[in-house]
Amino acid sequence: MSERDDDDPVELNISIEKIHGIVLRAREFDLTDFPDDPDPGSDDDEQDDPDTLLDEGEDPTESELREMIDDLNDDEIVDLIALAWVGRGDFSRAEWHDARTLARERHGRKSSGYLMGMPTLSEYLDEGLATLGHAGPDAEGN
Repeated sequence: MSERDDDDPVELNISIEKIHGIVLRAREFDLTDFPDDPDPGSDDDEQDDPDTLLDEGEDPTESELREMIDDLNDDEIVDLIALAWVGRGDFSRAEWHDARTLARERHGRKSSGYLMGMPTLSEYLDEGLATLGHAGPDAEGN
């Protein structure tokens, strides 16, 4: 591989636009402040009603993010998982093929739950994009 090839963005099986949408929605999800269970010794009048905070336990941001991920085809979800791993530092740019292979081996129907369980999914995806030579959603022109 020539040095010029190292500067070229790595080809992905998921569009950059889809990744950007997921990154932006994941940022919102990362900021969601889920209510704690009320302290059994506290005054109930002082507690916020969790139903008003999360609409009876349903966070629309969570639902939207889950739907965005669940709507991806197998090749797209494999690349999204591998991208998160690259952004997390588990794999380097040179190990992209290995990350994809492992993601394909481990990919299952619960991929949205797995990805959304990463506390800083948006940061991992953003960093993964940068590592693979792609602009993040905050770059000019996006």
